Amino acid sequence: MKLTGKQKRFLRAEANSMSPIFQIGKNGLTEEMVREFEDSLENKELMKVQLLQNTEWTAKEAKAFIEEVSGITVVQTIGKVLVLFKEAEEDKYRRYSSRLPKQN
Repeated sequence: MKLTGKQKRFLRAEANSMSPIFQIGKNGLTEEMVREFEDSLENKELMKVQLLQNTEWTAKEAKAFIEEVSGITVVQTIGKVLVLFKEAEEDKYRRYSSRLPKQN
């Protein structure tokens, strides 16, 4: 899903008070881990992931990998924290996508 600047701004504001749910450590980032992110996002739509100091991945590399192997959009990177978004398929889980500003 391609997001506009206004939509990304809305999602960043919503994620501001969240704590990271997943951590990427010395084992790195794998496709299996990204699938877990997708499963979690199906119920949450928006979450944070933290890169630990002992990982060899940079935030830029992690962002590119996550977006390449999945339908997840990385809304923001702040230092070693990524904000991930994926629209839920079921209406009952659309906590954020139902409130996104409309695209022009």
